[in-house]
Amino acid sequence: MPSSRQLLDTNVLVRFFSGEPPDMAEKARRLIERADAGQLTLVVVPVILAETFFTLESYYDINRKVVAEKLARFLNCQGIEALEKDLLLEALLRCQEKNAHFADAYLAACAAQSGEPIASFDRDFDKFGDVKRIEPRA
Repeated sequence: MPSSRQLLDTNVLVRFFSGEPPDMAEKARRLIERADAGQLTLVVVPVILAETFFTLESYYDINRKVVAEKLARFLNCQGIEALEKDLLLEALLRCQEKNAHFADAYLAACAAQSGEPIASFDRDFDKFGDVKRIEPRA
């Protein structure tokens, strides 16, 4: 059983996935290796995953589908625990399949799970066949 748990911050994930700067990326890699070896558990919360996704896509210009694939694989690694893991994995899958922004994909996954519609002007939600979008009216 792991000896400790640590909440993982965005900057560690970004360093791990971007490799920049090299000294911090190496420290992030070693931390994640310790989790993989069962020495500790790293906990990822939804807002941190969202911020990581946004940073890798916008600042590091990594293709959205590639980011979704990498983060999904990461969440399934030994030593990684994610709050709302099923929703996060569903959102990442929606990013890959529909080329959606993470926040939209996450909200769509929440709507699909709850059966509740989404109040939005954003027609991108219409590409998800299992959710209903309601456009606000005056």
